[in-house]
Order: sequence, then C-alpha cells, then structure tokens
Amino acid sequence: MSKIEELLSQKILILDGAMGTMLQEYKFSEEDFRGKRFADWPVSLKGNNDLLSITQPEAIATIHRKYFEAGADIVETNTFSGTTIAMADYQMEELVYELNYESARIAKKVAEEVTAEDPEKPRFVAGAMGPTNKTASMSPDVNDPGFRAISFEELKVAYKQQAKALIDGGVDVLLVETVFDTLNAKAALFAIDELKEELNVDIPVMVSGTITDASGRTLSGQTAEAFLISISHIPLLSIGFNCALGAKQLTPHLEAVARNTEFGVSAYPNAGLPNAFGEYDQDAQEMSNQIKEYLEKGLVNILGGCCGTTPSHIQAIAEIAKEYKPREIKFQRHAELVSASQTTNN
Repeated sequence: MSKIEELLSQKILILDGAMGTMLQEYKFSEEDFRGKRFADWPVSLKGNNDLLSITQPEAIATIHRKYFEAGADIVETNTFSGTTIAMADYQMEELVYELNYESARIAKKVAEEVTAEDPEKPRFVAGAMGPTNKTASMSPDVNDPGFRAISFEELKVAYKQQAKALIDGGVDVLLVETVFDTLNAKAALFAIDELKEELNVDIPVMVSGTITDASGRTLSGQTAEAFLISISHIPLLSIGFNCALGAKQLTPHLEAVARNTEFGVSAYPNAGLPNAFGEYDQDAQEMSNQIKEYLEKGLVNILGGCCGTTPSHIQAIAEIAKEYKPREIKFQRHAELVSASQTTNN
C-alpha cells in the first residue's frame, strides 16, 4: 500500500486549485508562450498552458509551491491537455512526452522541497490526464449520428503515451479528470492498466468526472451513479467530480457516489458558477462554507478546487477540513447494479 493510500483513511487530503486561474495573473504574451525555442513556430501558441512547463518553468513551480504552502497535500501536474489529440491544435504532437515529463519533474521537485521543509506532512503529485477535445461515444455532427471523431484505440494510445511520461517524471498518482465521456475515461484506464503491467508498477489512480449542467448528467448522458458503476470494475484510489458546478450544486451528485462506492471520494468544484463574463466571483470564505456540508455529511476523502480557485480558496478549505474526519471507506452491495445512462437494479 502506498503512503497516499494509507493517509486516505486517516485524514482528508487537500488537492490544489486551478492552474489556469493562476496563470492568467501572469498575463503571458504570445512571445512568453513561445520563448526562444519556439519563436518561429508556424501557429499561434498563446493559450497552450501545458507548453509553459517548458517555456516558463519558474512560473509553474511557483504556482505549485503556493498551493503547497496554502495547505495542499497533492498538486496536479500542468498537463490537462497533454495528449497528442489535444496538442494537434498546436502542431505539437511530437512534444507530448517532453511536456508531460517536464511538468511531472517540476511538480515533483517542488513537492520534495516542501516535504523536506516539513517532513511530518508529505506532499504528493498527481499526473493530470484531461478528457481531450474529442469524444468517443457521441458524434460531433448532428447530421451523422453514427460518426465518431476519435476511436477507443486512438484514445488508448494517446493516454498511454501521456501516462508513461508522467510516471517517468515521478508522479505519485494518476488523475483521469474532468471526464465528460465515460468511454474516453475507460480508454485512459485501459491504457494505464496496460502500462502498469508492462512497467511492473502499481501506481494509484484517481478518476474525476464532471456533471455538465442542471440535468445532473455527464455530457455523454450518465447520472452520477451510472458513471460510478461504469468504471467500478477497476481498482481506484478515489472517484468523484470536478469542474462545471460550484460546491453547492455538486452536493447531491457526491451523495449519490459516496453511498455506493468502496473507493475514496474526491471533490474539487469551481468557485461558484461563472458570471456573465465567464469569471468566478465566489471568494474563499463563501466556498469553504459551502464545502462544509460535504464534511458534515461525511462525503469526502479528498477536497480541492477547480476553475476560479486560488491558494486562498485552498487555504480556507484546508483549514475547515482539519476539523473533520474523512469519509469512512466501506461498502455493502445489496443488489447487482448495471448502468448505461442510468442505474438498473437486478
């Protein structure tokens, strides 16, 4: 059993907040994204945040350190778009291994430095594996519902390359996050399983889905419980939700998962819902007050923040989480459950 697995039942682990929100404060220009190495790249690179692990590594390291100092036990690598699929937008497919490796190396170095300063509180790195910008279970063309922009095999190959680089870079856990299509997540999990066998490693895996709107379903149409059942055949460190919703709106979906899983439960919601300008107005105190409901109900083992959250949000969450015990990890299944878009009892 890894150290992070041991700690999961002893305390509520704190995940970091939004990398993108923090990077926006730097107001990096096109030239900043390019650096000297990519000065003559044929397409625009502004907005390729993953690339900043190569061109602006000091900024990435500083952000990781700020989250650790705010109370985070785990930081995510700067690799949300680190697949050949997503990097195709920037014609940077060949750089995928380097992007992931460098992002993992930077985060791990900071984690080791901060842990050395406070050995009683070990810090960890989660290798972030985003959903890609394509979906395997739905057609992007309303006039051709049978069309798919990507296949399961293509996703598996891309995720396997990313996971390999993250593991080589030193991550402690792999995080398949912001899952809007469970088939995409299954491709990632299948790739990780293959890789674990080939490398003879037993790295823990977290999965975090996203409920896209008030319907209470993922983009591919699954309820929270159906999503859980679809991937519960694979041993996981945790399962939960992030993004799309604020803490208050996420509560019923966490409840659905928490009462039906033997895994740890994670939650890292947005800082409320976006305003008319797409910005997040919820401050740290308001967000932590809403997250308190998770703690009072004993729903979670891992807590953090997504869009709009900063070190101040994480500090407030970490402070309130100290007062509560983690969700007890136990499970009794009383019926056979199957799922497609929703749950069916047999």
